[in-house]
Amino acid sequence: MVKLEQIFDRKEQEKMIRFLHAADLHLDSPFKGITDMTADRLAGLRESTFTAFRNLIRHALAVRPDFVLLAGDIYDGEDRSLRAQKRFHDGLEQLGAAGIPVFLSHGNHDHLSGGWVRFGLPDNVTVFGPVVETYELTVREHKVAIHGFSYRERHIERAMITDYPAAAPDDGILHIGMLHGSIAGDKSHAVYAPFTKESLLQKNYAYWALGHIHKRQLLHSNPPIVYPGCLQGRHKNEPGMKGFYDVELGGPEVSMQFVPCSAVVFGEIEVDCSHVRHATDWLNACLAKAGSMTARTGPVILRVHNCRLSEEAEQLFAGAPRAEWLEILRESAGDDVWFSGLDFEPSGTGSGLGDSPLIRSVMERLSGWDAEEWQSVLADVYQHARSAPYLEPADEERQQRVKEAAADLVAGELAK
Repeated sequence: MVKLEQIFDRKEQEKMIRFLHAADLHLDSPFKGITDMTADRLAGLRESTFTAFRNLIRHALAVRPDFVLLAGDIYDGEDRSLRAQKRFHDGLEQLGAAGIPVFLSHGNHDHLSGGWVRFGLPDNVTVFGPVVETYELTVREHKVAIHGFSYRERHIERAMITDYPAAAPDDGILHIGMLHGSIAGDKSHAVYAPFTKESLLQKNYAYWALGHIHKRQLLHSNPPIVYPGCLQGRHKNEPGMKGFYDVELGGPEVSMQFVPCSAVVFGEIEVDCSHVRHATDWLNACLAKAGSMTARTGPVILRVHNCRLSEEAEQLFAGAPRAEWLEILRESAGDDVWFSGLDFEPSGTGSGLGDSPLIRSVMERLSGWDAEEWQSVLADVYQHARSAPYLEPADEERQQRVKEAAADLVAGELAK
């Protein structure tokens, strides 16, 4: 027997609009920073962005939202590959066959000035142009206005938020803003189309669908200002499960459900080496930790942080180069695990593998370089006619990865 409360709940749900909010798909990412994987594993990893996108499409077909929002960086580069365009087209076509509209904007990675052989998009897809535009639709009793723009070129330093129209508080329309950009003054990420939280709130929109920052963040809850993060992590600085939001809007409260869709998860495990005496002790501890993680997330790429090393453990690890320890760990792992690297917590005696004045000196030197010095050091590589087109921008994120790789290289040499 159906309870009266259930009927009311169902009627309230029917009054809501439901949409999916995703961003930063980076389809066909080449995973440039990963060079030591076997060919078959690397091929599987390069398929992961497409798998994550298929998981998004599968969820949409299952729940039948009123529309889907894709807030920038659909592709990994301005020279969108044919393979990426075809896979993307096929997914959107499935949504079109199910009667699901899609609104998308292009970001700094897949800006409109790039050169590529174009695929046409299905009729259910609306693409924002280089100036702020508004598209309206009616969902049951709701009028919805979606505002957004696509990047004309890679770098947009102007505050595009000033071009978004303000919503009248009593106009009876649910206004949704799509914006691929970052908070003004935030130096943890390259700043594009900067905004402040206050400037978004002043527009009186019911929801802000953001993109560009790959870490999932809720900047404001009422109204929601949301970064869903990327669909698939691409390196160790994008750890954890990635995905998108399933949103219901239009009533007194907003319902937001995070939907995980990563094909591979980057992460780190901490291994207590205080009781490690033999290589098998350490291998079993690493594999147990990795197995626990794969049970929760599926396939993983893990870095092992060895901590609390006893004197016996230090002597054990000093008996072979770090590269060999990593090699036997990889050989012992199953198909769902790839170990990307090892590091060792400095010991109290100062004799640990990670406690090296040389490593500290290298890191301090690299950290002291300003933007001009980075450009000078990398000039030969980035100005080379053959290599330059295939390199990622030397932004702050890339610089940090170079620093960490340098520390790993020095540590590996010291351990030999």
